[in-house]
Amino acid sequence: MARLNTRSSKPKIFTHEGAPAKRITPVQQLRRLVLPCLLWENNFYVDGKTIAEQIADAVRATDAAIAADVAIEARKQFHLRHVPLRIVREMTRLHAGTSIVSDTLAKVIQRPDEISEFVAMYWQKPVPAAPLKKGEKPPVLAQAKRQPLSAQVKKGLARAFASFDAYQLAKYSKGSGDVRLRDVMFLTHPKPSEQNMLLWKQLADDKLNTTHASEEGGTWEARLMTGQDKKTAFTDMLTKETLGYMALLRNLRGMLEAGVNRQLIQHAIVRRKGAGKVLPFRYVAAARACKELEPAIDKALVAMIGEMAPLPGTTFVLVDVSGSMEAKLSAKSDLTRLDAGAALAAIIPGDVRMFSFSNSLMEVPARRGMAGIEAIVRSQYHGGTLLGAAVSALNGLMHNNGLGKLDRDRLIVITDEQSHDFVPDPVARNAYMINVASHQNGVGYGKWTHIDGFSESVLRFIRELEK
Repeated sequence: MARLNTRSSKPKIFTHEGAPAKRITPVQQLRRLVLPCLLWENNFYVDGKTIAEQIADAVRATDAAIAADVAIEARKQFHLRHVPLRIVREMTRLHAGTSIVSDTLAKVIQRPDEISEFVAMYWQKPVPAAPLKKGEKPPVLAQAKRQPLSAQVKKGLARAFASFDAYQLAKYSKGSGDVRLRDVMFLTHPKPSEQNMLLWKQLADDKLNTTHASEEGGTWEARLMTGQDKKTAFTDMLTKETLGYMALLRNLRGMLEAGVNRQLIQHAIVRRKGAGKVLPFRYVAAARACKELEPAIDKALVAMIGEMAPLPGTTFVLVDVSGSMEAKLSAKSDLTRLDAGAALAAIIPGDVRMFSFSNSLMEVPARRGMAGIEAIVRSQYHGGTLLGAAVSALNGLMHNNGLGKLDRDRLIVITDEQSHDFVPDPVARNAYMINVASHQNGVGYGKWTHIDGFSESVLRFIRELEK
């Protein structure tokens, strides 16, 4: 007779640094891979190709409705562009004939270039290759056989077409890749309404241009494409408040060099019109690119805090400043996971005590805005990842001070979860592990409330959860 009293055959799992990791559900796996993910970009331990394949595996192991919800959340709340398309692409392999594919695709496409990007993703596959070394570029995509688009994909893309105006379609109609918008139009045959019949005919005839849209306002790219000088174009858009906030932050240096009035620029920065989709670390990038406007950028970042209700009680915040957090967010960016984590920590509202950890635990002045980010980043040497020792020390500190057991007190850890040592359970009743990297295994589950991503949306989640 076969024995029943045997050891589990499931092998133990560990973080990349060697600490015991927690086994999680397929849904938790999908969220931790997706919500902090910039698709095809390398993390500290894992290359972008591997992460994309892990996301595909997680989608296959997850119910279609849940995978769709994660894709929509990633696009609309976390403002991620490519990884939601990746989720839908994998959904088409499993649920090609169901309306959930078309519904999800129509919701996650929010820019016209995402239409052609999805089709390119539909037709292409990663080249099999060895894991990339640190600093290498993401894998080149190889052309696969151009299989016909499924009926539900066609429906979703056709619905997406109807949501864009003349300027938006014109801006991306030429494209820089193999797949253009007019190509997708011929493949999907969207039915025009009376309002967009002429517009779509111009797109099909390759006669769309941004000139008219530019005369009516347009974006900064369109204005400059018509031959206007930078000073005139930016001054007009700043005065009329038609320049998007992300475009504003990206063009600060260029505007100053063109001679745009400094006070006009500062007013636009502080006013924060249209800043709702700008992630906190974008302010860090703007300040580093244009140091002379940092005071105004700092005011804008602090204003973000003022828009959020303070968290009740005392919040202990622990930020990972280890070496792995110095991994760049993308190959084209100088910003790191640490910048993203520190920016998130520096906007937590309420009574805060701030700490960093690497080889040791260190208390940091709980400053707000750019000063808070700088204090965290420069708090100690970026070495090992002794998260377990740091949590143990804070557990003792919170216990000795009579904190942690009350509903109004909390511990928030911001990390990539790749610990060297065993991570104990928290003593705080409200304890959150915020994961800012797409590593497959992590430690922040069980008695931790696990959250993925580096958007300020995670702070809103905490507030709503505690209500």
